[in-house]
Amino acid sequence: MVYYMRRRKNMAQILMFFYSLIIFFFLFLVETKRTNIPCFSDDDCPKTSPPLVLKCDDYFCRYFREKNLI
Repeated sequence: MVYYMRRRKNMAQILMFFYSLIIFFFLFLVETKRTNIPCFSDDDCPKTSPPLVLKCDDYFCRYFREKNLI
């Protein structure tokens, strides 16, 4: 009985570890999103609604979070 309870606890910890890894990688992929729109200045990027704005970075438009929302 004790072995069965210990095994269930370990399995729950492993599942929680994988869930946290999935969330971490998802957040990393969302934060590093870059478009394929070429640009030379911020004016070349399309206008978006707040809180995300597109700015020129390394000759491609990239999403940034607007800092002064309030």
